[in-house]
Amino acid sequence: MKILGIDIGGTGIKGAPVELPSGEILAEHLHLPTPQPATPGAVTAAIKKMIQHFQFSGPVGAGFPGVMRKGVVETAVNLSPSWVGKNAEKLFKHGTKLSFSVINDADAAGLAEMTYGAGKKERGTVVMITLGTGIGSAVFIGGVLVPNTEFGHLTMRGKDAETIASAKAREVNDWSWKKWSKRVREYLHLVDRLINPDLIIVGGGVSQRAEKWLPRASKGVKAKVVPAKLHNEAGIVGAAMAGAKGG
Repeated sequence: MKILGIDIGGTGIKGAPVELPSGEILAEHLHLPTPQPATPGAVTAAIKKMIQHFQFSGPVGAGFPGVMRKGVVETAVNLSPSWVGKNAEKLFKHGTKLSFSVINDADAAGLAEMTYGAGKKERGTVVMITLGTGIGSAVFIGGVLVPNTEFGHLTMRGKDAETIASAKAREVNDWSWKKWSKRVREYLHLVDRLINPDLIIVGGGVSQRAEKWLPRASKGVKAKVVPAKLHNEAGIVGAAMAGAKGG
């Protein structure tokens, strides 16, 4: 079964066709800049462009950076606030004339890592943390997803944690890997104390360079901490998995 998986982020939108159940990405993914402002109409237009690029006509799954409840957007911190209350699934279906399923973006990445990646054999409590424009989270208990956790918005130093420990925060502040890793370590300790997981999987584009920062960032964390195996493509594969269920 071929599904188009799309990962919507605050900075970029990327997607590729995925073969299921193998999880194989069938073409080099396309990366488009997230429109600014990232309104429903502008994001839908970018998704249409992606569908046209791949000449795709089957079911589509999308990961969205916010809380999703039955296709309706409840939060959109890194996109336009005009998303709140909108039914993303209906908007995308209407705009593309294709079958669409929308899931929280970190939940999508977590599904992919639990099925094909670093969490494949773990049946305890697993937390997936994605470090990108913001911080996303996904929690699994016995392999079952607890949807819409938003641990990127935990309070850290009196602020939203993602403003201090996200990959974007490192870039904006021009922090060295060493300096940034100390903030990520503080964040991982916070997550570890709150949830007491067996495994923490850290994903996002920075997971491709985990050797530069993760050993320092995971120091003293009781849970086992590992980088995502699917790296920045986990969101695409997980979105396709959601598309398969919905489509």
